This record gives sequence, structure tokens and C-alpha cells, in this order.
Amino acid sequence: MLTSYFYCNFANSNLFYLKEQLNHPVFKAVSEVAAQMQLKCYVIGGYVRDIIMERPSVDIDIMVIGSGIDLAKNVATLNGKDTKVKVFKNFGTAVFNYKYQDKVWQIEFVGARKESYRTDSRKPIVEDGTLEDDQNRRDFTINALAISLNKESYGELVDPFDGLNDINKKIIRTPLEPDITFSDDPLRMLRAIRFATQLDFFIQVPTIESIIKNADRIKIVSGERIIEEINKIILAKKPSIGFKLLYQTGLLKIIFPEFIELKGAEYVDGKGHKDNFLHTLEVLDNLSLHTDNLWLRWSAILHDIAKPNTKKFVKGTGWTFHAHEFVGAKMVPDIFKKLKLPLNEKMKYVEKLVLLHLRPIALVDEIVSDSAVRRLLFEAGDDIDDLMLLCESDITSKNQEKVKKYTTNFKIVRQKLKEIEEKDRIRNFQPPITGELIMEVFGLTPCKEIGTIKNKIKDAILDGIINNDYQQAYDYMLKLGNKLGLKVAKN
Repeated sequence: MLTSYFYCNFANSNLFYLKEQLNHPVFKAVSEVAAQMQLKCYVIGGYVRDIIMERPSVDIDIMVIGSGIDLAKNVATLNGKDTKVKVFKNFGTAVFNYKYQDKVWQIEFVGARKESYRTDSRKPIVEDGTLEDDQNRRDFTINALAISLNKESYGELVDPFDGLNDINKKIIRTPLEPDITFSDDPLRMLRAIRFATQLDFFIQVPTIESIIKNADRIKIVSGERIIEEINKIILAKKPSIGFKLLYQTGLLKIIFPEFIELKGAEYVDGKGHKDNFLHTLEVLDNLSLHTDNLWLRWSAILHDIAKPNTKKFVKGTGWTFHAHEFVGAKMVPDIFKKLKLPLNEKMKYVEKLVLLHLRPIALVDEIVSDSAVRRLLFEAGDDIDDLMLLCESDITSKNQEKVKKYTTNFKIVRQKLKEIEEKDRIRNFQPPITGELIMEVFGLTPCKEIGTIKNKIKDAILDGIINNDYQQAYDYMLKLGNKLGLKVAKN
């Protein structure tokens, strides 16, 4: 047992720093109540890892040799009558929130336990256990660290698997044999990759070899748990790290085979196309420098997803991916459904950005007409800024002259978008002439002519034939009605 971690070569890693972290009021409360109840308890897992790495955290796990539920209830009473304890009897856990330093902390209590697994399920058979049992069941050495909250050893670090040294060396490895760890709970394979991505650590060779060997076990994990880990990888600072590991281990082929189809470059007559898998990851990393919008990042992942389905070699021209944006947009709902992603406005948002992602790119290759800009503003609506960010992130050429050209042209498009929006108020506009007004003016009952007139008024505004103005639209409606042989109804 180590009495501190101050020997470690982290900046500010000393005993005073550790005590400062343990001065959170909940630690003192837990220590006092546990002593009264004659229980041994420890703060364990991610919170310990994060204070050592000086990462922010508001989730504290307290492990008790005994009943975590009873300890939680008694500690909660010290925090006031308003503290509500959520109890999960089946798991032997209890949770309450604790407001401190303008943050809401989640404090979870669990009894020490040992686990055993069946081959067809990741749900463990749980028994009461010791501190050693509890640390043995942890997924990785960096998450098996515990700090004593017992009065006689307050602040001592219990590190049976040398997790502190693994943090220092930036290593992900399992406490026990990796085959046992991953076969017991296959979700840990994704967690290994997630932590490697989030923390910029590397996975120890035997550990990654075990993931490759056990990859097929991921099939027993629910889609909801899988996508939760995938989304955390996507939200990392550099998500490409995670996706390359998912590909390397064979997990990506099982979880998201459509993405694998983008891998590789094909050559005919000496002409090849880029590896669209690697290109997509570059776009995702580029975008991640500017936004933590999960669904915009998903748009980057899916923007070229239909290229394998639309790929064609044209002699004299080379490789084409005609209409891949349209085909890709149609693929989005099925992919979201398979991956257990939400089938709501978030899906519609991704669908829209995949469909429109070439539109601004097309504008930079020609003289930007007001009409084209108006149509883009109308179709993108409030998502125009996100669309532009996606398109700018799509510049992955190694040719600096090309990059400079496209970057400059996108600036021109952004300026044009701003000018047209200020002048014509097109974003999310509704044509000033309604179907009800058309029916009233021409004395019509519902018929196709009403839709025809409405669409032609909308197109006239977008094409700049008339302004987005009621009177001009009204006069244009009369002209259209006349062409269709409609007469103005007499009042």
C-alpha cells in the first residue's frame, strides 16, 4: 500500500494537493459516519484517476465494505432534509446530488463486491466482497485506484495493480488477464478505446490483442450501451484515434459496417480516388477543433457515407461519386435506427446537412449568384452556419494552394450569405401569400393550382424576380392567376 502518490512526476502531485481534493465536504462526512457505523470505505475509480491527472470531475464513487445504501442514507441526513437519495436495491447502490462550489456533484455509494459472469450475458452474478475483490473486478488499472476515507488511514492510496505508474506512462491495461476482463464484460473493449481516445493514452499490446480476439463478444452488448461509448469517442478532442482503434480491433466492422466500406483507394488506368475512410476522419478531427455539437460531428461521419454505393470509373474522366449526397441523406434514417440513435429532429438535422454538404462547395467553383445563395439560405435555415463549418472542415487537401483557394472562396460565400440574409430575410422565410388568400382572391376550393401559385411565388422570391414583400408577391399572384385562366372573385 502506498501512503501517497507524491513521488510521481506529475506537476503539483504532492500530499498537500491530495488532501486539498479530499477536503470536499462529502469526504469528511463519509469518514465520520463510516466511523460511527464501523464501516471501511474508500473513494474509488474515475474520481481518483481524475484528481491525479488534474482533470475536472463532479462524479464521486464511494465504495463501502458493507451496505452502501445504509451509509448513503446516513450521510445524506447531514446534508439537509432536502437531499433525496435514489436507491437501486438490485445493484446495492445509492446516489444523491450534493451542491458545492456552484456545481452539482453526483455522489454514488456501492458495497464492495465480487462478480462472476455467464458466457451469454454481461450481467454479473454479484456477491458481497472485500476491497481486493472490488478492485479486481474493475475494468482498467487506472480505474482501480482507491483512496482511504477511514480515520486511521485517511488519504492513503491503495494501488494493487500499479495504476499510478500506468497513468504516468499513459497506458491502458486490465487488472486481471484481459481475456477474462473482456469476455466477462465485452463493453470494456469499447471503454478501453474510449479512454485511450479521451486521455490520449495507448492500449498495452496484450490488451489490444485480447480485444481483437474477443471482438465478436460485443454482439451480446445492447445497442444503447454501445452507442453511448461511441458518442463519447466522437466527442473526444481527436475522435479519429478511437475510430482507427475500432477499425484495427475489428469492432467497427461489427458495430458500423457502412463506415468500413469507405476504407481503401481503388486505381484504374493509373487514376485513383482518396481513401474516404481516412478523409472522413480528417473532416471529423477538423470539425472537432471548432464545435462540440455531437450531431454536427455525426454529419461529418456520414457526409460521404454513400460514396461506395455511387462510385463509378468514367474513362477519360476518372472516379465519380455522382449524387452521393442524395443517396447518403436517404441512408441516414436506417443507420440511425440500426445504431440506436434518436429518430427525431436530431436525425433530420444530420439528414439535411448530408444532403446539402456539396452546395456551398459548388458555389465556390463559379460566380456566386444571388439566386443560388438565396436557395441555400432557404433550405439550410438556421443550420446554415453549421453547414458552412462542415464544408470548411471538408477541406483536407495536402496542396496548400488548393486549401488557400477554397478557404478564400468560402469566406466570399459567407459574406454573400450575410449580405443576402440582411437584404432579403430569406432564412426560414415563409412566402407572404398563403394558400387561404389564393383561394379567397380567386374563389377556389382546394386544388392543385393553389400549390402551383405558392411554389412559383416562392421560386420568384428565391430567384430574385420579386422581393420578399407582400405587395410584390400579391401582384405576382394576380399575374400567375391570369396565366392559369383564373379570375378574381367579386366581393
